[in-house]
Amino acid sequence: MNQAELKEFLDEKTHQYNTKEFIETDPISIPHQFSLKEDIEISSFLVSTIAWGNRKMIIRNGNRMMELMGNSPFDFVMNHNKNQLDRFNGFVHRTFNHLDFQYFIKSLKNIYENHGGLEFIFTEHSTEATTQPAITEFKNIFLSLDHEKRTEKHVASPLKGSSAKRINMMLRWLVRQDKAGVDFGIWNNISPSILSCPLDVHSGNVARKLGLLKRKQNDAKALAELDLVLRSMDLFDPVKYDFALFGLGVFEGF
Repeated sequence: MNQAELKEFLDEKTHQYNTKEFIETDPISIPHQFSLKEDIEISSFLVSTIAWGNRKMIIRNGNRMMELMGNSPFDFVMNHNKNQLDRFNGFVHRTFNHLDFQYFIKSLKNIYENHGGLEFIFTEHSTEATTQPAITEFKNIFLSLDHEKRTEKHVASPLKGSSAKRINMMLRWLVRQDKAGVDFGIWNNISPSILSCPLDVHSGNVARKLGLLKRKQNDAKALAELDLVLRSMDLFDPVKYDFALFGLGVFEGF
């Protein structure tokens, strides 16, 4: 396919998968349970953090996280006490366990009380061209309290070469203006044009097969390479193609 044919193909696949039917089998179904802005963004952050592995398991454990917070994540973050954190004991999703979960709650409270909230951090530290510096600064702020060393691996930093797939996915959910009703678009001070595609095994493999990506590793350099190509196809909404790449990989075995 030439460039025009490739864009037409990806536009069609985006239209095919960027529908409300996508929500039910995707982790984004969990923040869709809420209407309060802070509930949506906190649940998006927590669920995207555990978004690796089997999708059914991700959704099951994401719902369990919400249940442990009384299905009111913002209220729980701001008003929990130490005894309430004990209810997390035994929670585990792959390498994310109750100690990580407890720290995440404490750090989120610090962010909302002392740093203007999640949206403010990402808005304040994004540039006109990219959100990647904001992801690094977010990690610095997030880990500024006393924490277990093990927890650090659950928050990525592009500065250390990570593609930061899970945080980029969260940003797509919260920033992207989606007429189909999948992504929320509740963070209005960040332009969707500077978002990066959540790059993982599926989207990376499909991107390489289509000639969108040459670099073999799914790292920060590969993400920058893919960003350039997707932005050349849609300057204003480049991460819409995440639906096409993900759908082709997961649903079609492309």
